[in-house]
Amino acid sequence: MLTPDLLFAIANPVALAGWALLILAPRWRGTRAVVLSGALPLLLAASYAGLIGYQTVAHPAPGGGFGSLAQVAALFRQPWALLAGWVHYLCFDMCVGAWETRDAQRRGVPHWALIPCLVATFMLGPLGLLLYSGVRRRYVRPVPATL
Repeated sequence: MLTPDLLFAIANPVALAGWALLILAPRWRGTRAVVLSGALPLLLAASYAGLIGYQTVAHPAPGGGFGSLAQVAALFRQPWALLAGWVHYLCFDMCVGAWETRDAQRRGVPHWALIPCLVATFMLGPLGLLLYSGVRRRYVRPVPATL
């Protein structure tokens, strides 16, 4: 039987594998196919859609909603909603990490300078994005060749 705990235990290593690819093998074709193409973030997005739909229909959270902090707290007391929220984080952070990697490659940012940004994005989401926004300012996008 699928439980929130079991699905959590599956989602985390899947996301961790994507982050490992971004950090350890950013130019490998497998990384391009799985993470940089958007395939893994889309898998997480589809999982989120299924979880939020299932939670809404089968396990609604009494008093839950987005109108106040108390409603959000009530929503996340329901394990299926909490799992959906976690997968939401995994998905969006992975999208940001993939974008950072693609952008860094286009700009010629050395991978060693990107790694702390990716780790921060993985662990602290917006803080990693903020860090990368500072790093990327030091590198200009190459001018496309003209005919």
